[in-house]
Amino acid sequence: MNPHPPHHEPDAPRDLVGIGIGPFNLSLAALAQPLTTLDTVFYEQRPAFGWHPGLLIDGATIQVPFLADLVTLADPASHWTFLNYLKTRERLFPFYFAERFHIQRAEYDAYCRWVAENLPGLHFHHQVDAVRFNPERDVFEVDFTQLDTDGEAEALGRTYTKNIVLGIGTEPYVPEPLKPLVEAPGVPVIHATDYLTHRQTLLAADHITVVGSGQSGAEIFLDLLRNRPTGHEGLHWLGRTEAFAPMEYSKLGLEHFTPDYTRYFHALPESVRDRLGTTQWQLHRGIDTDTIAAIHDELYRRTLHGGWPDAVLTPGVRVRTAGRIATTKLELHLEHIQQGTRSRLTTDAVVLATGHRERPLDRILAGLDPYLRRDSRERPRVDEHFRLVLDPSITGADCHVYVQNAERHTHGVGTPDLGLAAWRSATILNTITGKDAYPLPNRTAFTTFGLEDRLPQIPPARTAPVLTPLVEGR
Repeated sequence: MNPHPPHHEPDAPRDLVGIGIGPFNLSLAALAQPLTTLDTVFYEQRPAFGWHPGLLIDGATIQVPFLADLVTLADPASHWTFLNYLKTRERLFPFYFAERFHIQRAEYDAYCRWVAENLPGLHFHHQVDAVRFNPERDVFEVDFTQLDTDGEAEALGRTYTKNIVLGIGTEPYVPEPLKPLVEAPGVPVIHATDYLTHRQTLLAADHITVVGSGQSGAEIFLDLLRNRPTGHEGLHWLGRTEAFAPMEYSKLGLEHFTPDYTRYFHALPESVRDRLGTTQWQLHRGIDTDTIAAIHDELYRRTLHGGWPDAVLTPGVRVRTAGRIATTKLELHLEHIQQGTRSRLTTDAVVLATGHRERPLDRILAGLDPYLRRDSRERPRVDEHFRLVLDPSITGADCHVYVQNAERHTHGVGTPDLGLAAWRSATILNTITGKDAYPLPNRTAFTTFGLEDRLPQIPPARTAPVLTPLVEGR
């Protein structure tokens, strides 16, 4: 490990500036650190690394194996592997005996914080304000504000770079009918991202509604259920999907989260990619089978002395509108998608486990808007190396903007998956350096996702042996 980053002259362009320090740009920073000739810096407006702190529920696990850490699938010998983290904490033997392939979310968060606290070149409390291209110097200008401990502006700065990597993450998604309630004070209507912050307030409510049928909704429903009195649970769980369905976790199904499938998806026509995006929800929005089993076990346990728990689980339902009743209650207007029926639900608190959406790039890239090339739906085009397609006046100067977790429309269902983090980071670094800093496999799946361009190799037909006719007398 090289703990000392290369010396940087203030006005000299860097090789790479990372904007945002979530798991994906943290992966990039960890893999870039041993490349001593690469001058990098990463900016993050938050005071420290934190991975969905409101969802670090006791016992909740990440849905990928621990090998899907920041670096292992590109460089298992890296200093920044999860196993090395355990070694530095003298926890390697306990982990070995625990026999855990899927670790808890809180442990993954602690691992990432260990990396962030020890990796050089990361600047928290730095808010990036603008990105521009300087045609006279053929570099990007990145303006930032350094924040104090209260989040107030302390100093302004500017850095220059040939490459930018956007890792600004996602933002909580709130359905339109519920936005006014989330933004208003009073009755608790919170997004799942803030669940643990408001957990005690929620548990004190007489009736709680969880909206969202994915993993977060299931974990929150289970946590609430376990902490409500038997017979007085007062819980309602709603979801738009037609069932509280398990995540697709078959071995061949998981091959949709390989570089092979990512390359296949990227090469498809835009219209086909968009159609696939609406049909693959069970690959990433389903529920872990262990969580489903735990929910059923808890519900069943509450029937042992007769009666059913006061908990209603209804899939296939959408919230049409919502409003307040007096000052202490909410009324949700529901529609069953298959039945076409409507009803009203009165509740005291709502948790929106409605997922996240890619954070728009428009604000941070406003200065590059004239250079951006877009698709038919005005989304940024992204090439196979995770670079935004920009005007040749920029790319001709060998300047590029890379994206991490902002390319689902071009690279498919694996975009937000932690298991592809190291591979994507290595791809970006190989492209920037122009060499195989991290040699990557040519093939990663047993499935062949499309017909290959070349003609199939058909072996020549076997020639039947020529038989010599038998002649009488011989």
